[in-house]
Amino acid sequence: MSSVLNTVYNNYLTAYTPKTLTRYDTHKKSELRNVYNSIVKLNKEAPWYLPTTNKDTQQYAVDIKENARQLHNTIAQLGGLEEDGLFNKKSAYSSDENIVTASYVGPQTPENEIPSIEMEVRSLATSQENLGLFLPDAKTALAPDTYSFDVSINDMNYEFQFSIGESETNRDVQERLIRLINNSGIGIHADLAEAEGKTALRLTSEATGLSQGKSRLFHVSDDKTSKRTGTVEYFGLDYISRQASNASILVNGEEHSPSSNHFTVGKLFEVELNGLTEEGNPVTLGLKTDVESLTDNISHLIGGYNDFVKAASSYVETQSKSRQLINEMKGIAGLYSNSLESIGVTLAEDGTMNIDRELLRQSAMQSGDVSETFESLKNLSGMLLKKSNQVSLNPMNYVQKTVVAYKNPGHNYVSPYTTSAYSGMMFNSYC
Repeated sequence: MSSVLNTVYNNYLTAYTPKTLTRYDTHKKSELRNVYNSIVKLNKEAPWYLPTTNKDTQQYAVDIKENARQLHNTIAQLGGLEEDGLFNKKSAYSSDENIVTASYVGPQTPENEIPSIEMEVRSLATSQENLGLFLPDAKTALAPDTYSFDVSINDMNYEFQFSIGESETNRDVQERLIRLINNSGIGIHADLAEAEGKTALRLTSEATGLSQGKSRLFHVSDDKTSKRTGTVEYFGLDYISRQASNASILVNGEEHSPSSNHFTVGKLFEVELNGLTEEGNPVTLGLKTDVESLTDNISHLIGGYNDFVKAASSYVETQSKSRQLINEMKGIAGLYSNSLESIGVTLAEDGTMNIDRELLRQSAMQSGDVSETFESLKNLSGMLLKKSNQVSLNPMNYVQKTVVAYKNPGHNYVSPYTTSAYSGMMFNSYC
């Protein structure tokens, strides 16, 4: 059962929610208890519906839930969970974002002035790559049977079993192994390399760099596997064509070797390495001015709102109730449209919002009281936060459903999992 759950979870992460996870995706027991209690309360008088079996509808339900989660996290990252936090969130800058991008993760009210950082990037962290033997697209020389091989990664061992038929070609087997590995979600990506009419399996680790004392990120073998051996040698799966390596950087002249291209510097800046600097020409990281930070925060807020509306709009032709969700979002934005226009934010016909950044900057610079000038945005973010929580809690509210029966008011059984029907949707292919 654990293997089935693991497969379902990996499928969920890769197929439904490839978005970046944040610290706001972790929760205390008390928060999870509140979510459960909210579901129970929501379902107390809710009618019974026929189960949703259409795959497109299932995809839609999970997708709007995940986009609601993303909107919630966007607001949370901007400080929207705290009183006046939306106006105090600081933003970082990079003098060359093609080489290094940065975001500020330090305290919002630092005791001392945050100094700028000079960073030189000499090399990027790389992943491990195994490149197999190039074989012709001819009948495989392996005898028909059930084979297996083991992959060791992150101190875990995974066994892959597969069968080879009588008339299968090398490419047939290679393509099956690609699907098998990629669907497993163990942190290795498989694809097909081609050269001169021949193909080879290429395995690349998702992780980069090496921990101290380690010489590789993953290892492929069939020495102690449970089924027939021979595939590792035949396809050349154990040949390391590129070793994993750490990045090499200078931070204020001091050398460092992070194992990833994504890391934190001094608990102040979250950094992503994108390219290499010229020797003696470092990238400067620092904090933007309060006006620029405020403008960035508002732009991210509006961008998160627009992404959510666009995601719902993509289902208008196939999911009739998605229009209801769009209208509700337009209704929220419309409450503040007049006051928002004066600071450079306008509501478009399709429900999205546009920003005049210059007018927004002028409003911020001329403002005597930021909280008062941008009160409408603060209220908007609060309502969007509530709406995102509501959609995340019950995405099935925006799915066309057939009512089976209404409950007897005051004399019914609690059904706490009705709103979470989308979770069962992901198990359909496995159970």
